[in-house]
Amino acid sequence: MSPPAACDVLVLGAGVIGCSTAWHAARLGARRVVVIDRRGVAEGTSAQSSGILRTHYSVAENVELARRSLTAFRDFGSYLGDPEADCGLALPGYLIVGDEGARSQAIRAALAQQRAMGIDAVEIDARQAREILPLLRTHDLAVFGFEKDAGYADPYLTATAFARAARRLGVEFRLGETVAGLTADGGRVTGARTDRASYAAGVTVCALNVWSNGVLEQLTGVGLPLVAERHEVMALEAPQPYLPRYPVLKDMTSPSMIYARCYGTRQLLVSAGLEGQPTSPDEDQADVPLDVVAQVGSEAAHRLPAFETAGVASTWTGLYDVTPDWNPVLGPLPGWDGLVVAFGFSGHGFKLSPAVGELLAQAALGLPTAVALAPYRCTRFAEGALLAGAYGKGAVS
Repeated sequence: MSPPAACDVLVLGAGVIGCSTAWHAARLGARRVVVIDRRGVAEGTSAQSSGILRTHYSVAENVELARRSLTAFRDFGSYLGDPEADCGLALPGYLIVGDEGARSQAIRAALAQQRAMGIDAVEIDARQAREILPLLRTHDLAVFGFEKDAGYADPYLTATAFARAARRLGVEFRLGETVAGLTADGGRVTGARTDRASYAAGVTVCALNVWSNGVLEQLTGVGLPLVAERHEVMALEAPQPYLPRYPVLKDMTSPSMIYARCYGTRQLLVSAGLEGQPTSPDEDQADVPLDVVAQVGSEAAHRLPAFETAGVASTWTGLYDVTPDWNPVLGPLPGWDGLVVAFGFSGHGFKLSPAVGELLAQAALGLPTAVALAPYRCTRFAEGALLAGAYGKGAVS
């Protein structure tokens, strides 16, 4: 067998987090960066993302990561140093609505937190909400939060733009190779082996999303606080379209806490914001049950009466890598030098990917991180220091 290929930084996973990490590592001075993925760039869970961009979180640490990331998305070409880079950005705003009670208090508190961090996030009234979203039914709502500089982007375009920028800096992509496991010497990770080759690395970044368990548990012998969940998404089409200028909508009053946005130029992308169904990390696509279509569709129609007669244009499923508090684990794994991990994004990965990629690259290179990683440490679950959001599991954290 040939000797292991040597690199400064080895990134496992060519999703949007992995590609962002690789580009940031090369930009920060890593001389040889290698990315491994069993498929291609953004051919896993990144491609399944709904692509929503917002800074509205009840967890302050997430607000900061989202704020930094949204700044990058808003000037993506300049951020990557590539005027042709396109992330498919649309910024029609983010409208979160609720009725009276605990969730309204949480919405108002989150808006105040955003404003304290320099974000244009305000409470508006029902009339203003209908001006922004004429299709909205408001009679049973009491609070309307609006973040005007939010919206959505294209995860595939984003990941491939990061990959192209990384390649321009010399990053090597080894696609079609399956990671078989990590290699270690004592308590130090020294690289990884695949079904085709071995790699020796100064530091290894594991950004394998729902597949993190299989690789990391081989190393540690301990189960991770991580499960794969299936989430169903559908696109609805009605005679009165959901236009591109209409904001992303989050309805905290609906039983499923649905979110919705424009899809294409007239369809409505809608999905439940609750916990999903546990499933295998290797599940590609699953049927969306008719009762789920009926439930989520009826909730969308209640809030947007124009969709009471909507037809189902398409349905699909995606996977979340979920932790107990619905927030990611980022940074070193205790007891293992030479290893940086990123898992458990719980549906937040795409919107946080520019900032997270920078932090992982900084941690990998031994540099001070722009944002403290301590709140995202893996030991927080055993310590009882959860990053618990005010909205509950499966909502907006």
